[in-house]
Amino acid sequence: MKTQAFRIGLMVVLLSLITALAWRVDVRAAAATGQSLDVKGSAGVEQSFPVKPITIVVTFPPGGGTDLLARKLALELEKQWQTPIIVENKPGASGNIGSRYVAESAADGYTLLMVNSSFAINPGVYKQLDFDPKKDFVPIMNVAWIPSLLVVGEQSPVSNLAQALQQKQAGSVAFASCGNGTPQHLAGEMLAERTGERLLHIPYKGCAPALTDIMASQVPIGFVTISSAMSFVQSGKLKPIAVTSPQRSPIMPEVPTLMELGIEDYELDQWHGLLAPANTPDAVVTQLNQALSKIMQQEHIQTELKGLGYTPAQSTVQEFTQIIHADIDRFANLTHRVGLEVN
Repeated sequence: MKTQAFRIGLMVVLLSLITALAWRVDVRAAAATGQSLDVKGSAGVEQSFPVKPITIVVTFPPGGGTDLLARKLALELEKQWQTPIIVENKPGASGNIGSRYVAESAADGYTLLMVNSSFAINPGVYKQLDFDPKKDFVPIMNVAWIPSLLVVGEQSPVSNLAQALQQKQAGSVAFASCGNGTPQHLAGEMLAERTGERLLHIPYKGCAPALTDIMASQVPIGFVTISSAMSFVQSGKLKPIAVTSPQRSPIMPEVPTLMELGIEDYELDQWHGLLAPANTPDAVVTQLNQALSKIMQQEHIQTELKGLGYTPAQSTVQEFTQIIHADIDRFANLTHRVGLEVN
C-alpha cells in the first residue's frame, strides 16, 4: 500500500511539473510571436484579449468626421480595457490604401479599420482594387449614421427642390460634392437619375472647400455632410433644401427628406463602422462588438454624436455585414449606370 501511494504521489508531482513546463513554453511562445494567450480567471471569464495595444486605421486624414469618431471610440476602449488604442491615419485613393493595409494585417484583432460608406462605393469605382471588400474583412459594428444635405448659399434665390433643379447653365445644373466617388457625389448622381435632370458634378477635395464655393455662389447647389454644414446653416450662411436619409435628421427636423419631396426610392444614409481582417477569431470579433456596444449605450457618447449631426447606432456583426454587402452591390450598379469608373 505504501509503495502504491508513493507511486501515485510521484505521478502527481510529475504531472504538475509537466503542466508548469508546458505553461512556461506557451507564455514564451506567445511573447515571442506577439500572439495572445488564452487565460481564464477564477470565474471562467476569458482574459486573453487584448494583451497589447490595438491600432485603429482611419482611411481619411485627421480632423474629418470618420477620424473624429475613431478617436472617440479609441478613448472609450482605452478606459474600458486599460489598454492603449492607437489611431493611425492612412488616407489616399479614396480610402483604398488604408483598407489594403488592414486587409493584409494579422487577423488577431489588433489592427482594425474605421471606414464609412465610401468603403462600399469604391469597388464600383476602382476596378483594380488589391483587396476584396467582401472577403478580406469581417465587419464588427456600425456605430453611426449621418445623411448628406442638399444646400444652397444664403444669397441664392432657391428655397425648394424644384427651384434648385432649375439653376441651369448650358442645359445642366452644376452641383458640388466632397469629392469623386464620395457618398455626396453619388447623392447627386442618384438625384439626376431619379428626376431625369442633367446634373454636372463639380468635385472638391473635401466638404470644406465645397462649402466655401457654395456659400460664395460659385456653384448653385451642393451635397455635403450634414455635420460639415450644420454651423453654417445655424448662422444663416447656408439654406438646407433636403436630406438624403430615409428619415428626417434629429438635428434638423424641419428639413424634409428627398423622398418626402417626391423623389421615389431615394435613400442614401452614410454609415460609419469598424472592421477587422478576415479570419479574425470569432471570439475576438464578439468581444470587440460587445465592447463597442457598451460604448454606444453611454449617454454622453450619444449626446456628443447627436450634437455633431450623427445618429448613434449599434448592430450585430451579421447586421453590419448585410448593410455593407448590400451597399457594395447597390453602389456598383449605380456607378455602372452613370459611368463612374477609375482605372
